[in-house]
Amino acid sequence: MIELTLPQIAAAVGGRVLGAPEQMTVSGEVVTDSREVTPGGLFVALRGARVDGHHYLADAAGAGAVAALVTRHVPQAPLAQIQVRDTTRALGDLARAVLSQLRTANPGPQVVAITGSVGKTSTKDLIAAQLEGLGEVIAPVGSYNNEVGLPLTVLRANADTRVLVLEMGADAPGNLTYLTSIAPPDLSLVLAVGRAHLGGFGSIEAVAEAKTELVTTTPADGTVVLNADDPRVAAMASASPAATLVRFGQGEDADVRAADIRLDAEGRAQFVLAAGGRQAQVHLALIGAHHVTNALAAASVALQLGQPLEQVAQVLGTTFARSPHRMQVHRTEAGVKIIDDAYNANPDSMRAALRALVQMTRGTGGRSVAVLGPMRELGPDSADEHRQVGVYAAQVGVDHLLAVEGEARPVADGALAAGLDPQAAVRATGITEAVTSLRRYLRSGDVVLVKASNGVQLWRVVSELERSR
Repeated sequence: MIELTLPQIAAAVGGRVLGAPEQMTVSGEVVTDSREVTPGGLFVALRGARVDGHHYLADAAGAGAVAALVTRHVPQAPLAQIQVRDTTRALGDLARAVLSQLRTANPGPQVVAITGSVGKTSTKDLIAAQLEGLGEVIAPVGSYNNEVGLPLTVLRANADTRVLVLEMGADAPGNLTYLTSIAPPDLSLVLAVGRAHLGGFGSIEAVAEAKTELVTTTPADGTVVLNADDPRVAAMASASPAATLVRFGQGEDADVRAADIRLDAEGRAQFVLAAGGRQAQVHLALIGAHHVTNALAAASVALQLGQPLEQVAQVLGTTFARSPHRMQVHRTEAGVKIIDDAYNANPDSMRAALRALVQMTRGTGGRSVAVLGPMRELGPDSADEHRQVGVYAAQVGVDHLLAVEGEARPVADGALAAGLDPQAAVRATGITEAVTSLRRYLRSGDVVLVKASNGVQLWRVVSELERSR
């Protein structure tokens, strides 16, 4: 973050400084976890359902924090405190003020905002790789895409930052309007409207309406990039006030298009990238045909920001997964290939990962094994959504399915109803039981997909299987 005095921070967040000299300056990082404090930093004491950051002010001070944002004064804590009504809102206010100050410079940082029900993090990583030649590019760590993660990402910017690549997630109406109030976008990108967070929205139409908030808050002199292959996203063009509209997809009317798509034996897509009357051959480093959409989105952004087509194609071919637990491939000494896609899951991303699993198993002589956990925040239709994923797994030809935890039980039920052999559809009550079952079953040549919502921590299955090499 840029250096700020305590009175400057207090003015930005509408707070008051308690027990500190006014000349004290914050020069380090802004964090919400006391274990991540760096010398000279600012600790934001968030209060959650299980953890209250106010209990960790002494730890933050011991790690070098000079000040903390708090909602109540903690007099025994040995660091300066800025008291506010709501530390989460104050974090957003501080990020808004810092970005506004940075944008007064010439050149100030450009903001690229990404939303979509699937693909945000992979696309964010691809865009960050594409734009590295423009100067310092800041992108979120993992999926920092909410009212806490986005401001923390913005506050990493300084006078050298040329581009901020920001994920903007939404689990309720108004989320994107709030996030864009912190970081107004120069370029907005909408990837897809899917069945994520249905519990908060109630319908896919409501999801589409929420995603449209990013388009409507993009200024008239900005750019909006839309997925022409998703009808709900394509329809957002009529809501855009932006002067520049770019469509990407596989159709002939797309401005940035993929043609002649093929998959290699590893499930990596090859295609012709066409834009502006020019073409370049792409061979993606990422696994799964669904990454063609993400690659086209990243290419569209890069081209809009002045990167040449040939370079865009080359970078797409050399950029691997940068964020953990997203289609990362591990190989055990026993000859088993494991696809770790356990960071997140919804019905659409589950289907995409299952297609990739079956593709990667073809010709190996091994079996395709899907280890699937719960998909969270799907609302009253959750059981049916899980059941339909199981049906789809059987239909695309998965050889063996292991449903982990009770909420995922309908996945196995759906697979059985769709004709999967009863011996091949197994249920496990937890990760330990799942690992035990897999160790008995797996053999050389098998390909295993591990996928669930992040809170399930199903990636621990991958760690345990690797440990038992």
